Amino acid sequence: MRLCGFGAEAAEAPSARAKRRRMARHWLFKTEPEAYSWERLQREGKTEWSGVRNFQARNNMMEMKLGDLGFFYHSSTKVPGIAGIVRVSREAYPDFTAWQRGGEYFDPRSTEKKPMWQMVDVTYEAEMPRFVSLAELRATPELAYMVLLRKGSRLSVQPVTSDEWATIVRIAKLPPPGAA
Repeated sequence: MRLCGFGAEAAEAPSARAKRRRMARHWLFKTEPEAYSWERLQREGKTEWSGVRNFQARNNMMEMKLGDLGFFYHSSTKVPGIAGIVRVSREAYPDFTAWQRGGEYFDPRSTEKKPMWQMVDVTYEAEMPRFVSLAELRATPELAYMVLLRKGSRLSVQPVTSDEWATIVRIAKLPPPGAA
């Protein structure tokens, strides 16, 4: 299967700064399959990435632009790893789940007039050629400095460098470990 838009960069801009603004950035979105699965996103096509209650993860979402690509990562499962690709389809906006009294993500510090938390919308973009496990990521020297693999890193939304993105896409095209 062809991987839609992987590695595609924006058209050349007159200045390096303008070019950086228009280039798609890459991200990793972590979720537990019981909370929201890749299969569910495939069925629904789009979801709000709400309920993030970590300031750095929120700040990462605030940096996202329309069209940025992200890996959809399943955590807290027998075999954690990257299940697919999403595209940012709506830039950061107030996370209204913080205002839902009694809700799982309610935060009394956040109000409609002074929202503390943000969310983005993500849309199903593409299947990976195959699932890429956390063990495979850890075994890849080029990914040694990836945020996901840093000791103590628990960010649910994190940046992925262009080099890391390309490495993971390459890994996904290889046969799974142990396959003959």
